[in-house]
Amino acid sequence: MKTLIAFIKKEWLELIRTGKLILLIIISILFGIMNPLIAKITPWMMEMLSSDLADAGMIVSNFKVDVMTSWTQFYKNVPLLLIIFVIIMSTILTIEYQKGTLINILTKGLQRWKVIIAKTITMIGLWTMCYWLCFLVTYLYNIYFWSVHNVADVLWGASCIYILGILCISFIMFASSIFQDNYAVLGVTGGMFILSYALSMIPTISKYLPTQLFNSMSILTGTMQIDQFIGSILITIVLSFIAIILSILFFNKKAI
Repeated sequence: MKTLIAFIKKEWLELIRTGKLILLIIISILFGIMNPLIAKITPWMMEMLSSDLADAGMIVSNFKVDVMTSWTQFYKNVPLLLIIFVIIMSTILTIEYQKGTLINILTKGLQRWKVIIAKTITMIGLWTMCYWLCFLVTYLYNIYFWSVHNVADVLWGASCIYILGILCISFIMFASSIFQDNYAVLGVTGGMFILSYALSMIPTISKYLPTQLFNSMSILTGTMQIDQFIGSILITIVLSFIAIILSILFFNKKAI
């Protein structure tokens, strides 16, 4: 356990040294501010464009924004935050292959499964920090600008996207345990979601797929209930565990 904790500390120090930690925190805060900001300036933008739109034959009526407008922006922007996170963190293991730093660590007796677990815990910790920081900033601004009493199940809706982030992390580790190229890791991670989107066209299974969680905004609007996401949440968690287990198995047999 001491070696595992020591390796996790080493990973966090590496995040600080490379600037990835600061970069992702700044991006998360900016995304959190951007959601209510876009909602607030939308009426002003529409007013500025109204004359041009009127010349084109389009009449713009009074455009009213509320807290739901801000949350809509949150659910539009947070997938981009997830993509940025995946791109930045996709090198967490492949860079070790390229630098050859794992050889010295493993020859000193560190068990291979600890490498996978330590890096997974580090990424989950970083994703937790960044995602909920973005959520908190948006939530606090929403409280400041609007009344939030009419927004139901905000935390449940946000948790669905958070769980998707953990699935992405498990895919990164799975792909990294097989391939040494960063682009291959990104390809596998993105390919898994493309496959999920393709399968979602089958109505009988679409409600159980991970990509169903992207629709969690509907929990806030009341068009869908929380229990309609339970199946996809459970499948996503199971897939995450399977991907991590496979990562350990593949990494144990991998020539480094």
